[in-house]
Amino acid sequence: MTPESGNRFSEKVMVKQDDSAPSRSGWDGSGSRYDFRPVTEKDLPMIAAWLAEPHVAEWWGNAETEIAQVRDHIDSISVEPLIVELDGRPIGYLQSYDPHLEDGHPYSDQPFGTLGIDLSIGRPELVGRGHGSATVRQFAEQLFEEGAPRVIIDPHPSNWRAIRAYEKAGFKAIGRRQSEYGDVVLMAIDAEEGDAEEGR
Repeated sequence: MTPESGNRFSEKVMVKQDDSAPSRSGWDGSGSRYDFRPVTEKDLPMIAAWLAEPHVAEWWGNAETEIAQVRDHIDSISVEPLIVELDGRPIGYLQSYDPHLEDGHPYSDQPFGTLGIDLSIGRPELVGRGHGSATVRQFAEQLFEEGAPRVIIDPHPSNWRAIRAYEKAGFKAIGRRQSEYGDVVLMAIDAEEGDAEEGR
């Protein structure tokens, strides 16, 4: 699944996923529990329904193409596709990638070990309620615990809702990028900054 702000086709996965793979989990700091579990074939109809929602369709590509890519990512070694769950209920899609595992990736100038993420909250009734910022903050903290020095995300410049959510999570704009992946605002949070955010 590829947002129009970053049309990726061969990025990274941290581990090869299968139906029995454990989920990542934690607390967002406000009492809501988010889990991140591997996408399976059974999730594809749900993801397709999310893609049809106007708030998602505005920023993502052709639904059939996106679903085909998500299906490919399930067994990929280049992209880690995850379902975001809130208290056990699926609410969105998240993928993680390593820009250093693809030759010529436009974000390969980032510090070695940097991981990128993309997120879409699929359920419209949950948009604008802080779940986007809480989700990326929690997931970034888990990546820091695993050793990532930096986490990046690349919203479209016109996607002000996403940009504000990521700023709330502690991400800062570090540049405007134009590449084969589109026009984006590249945003980053470093491990020490994540620790500072947690201490507030």
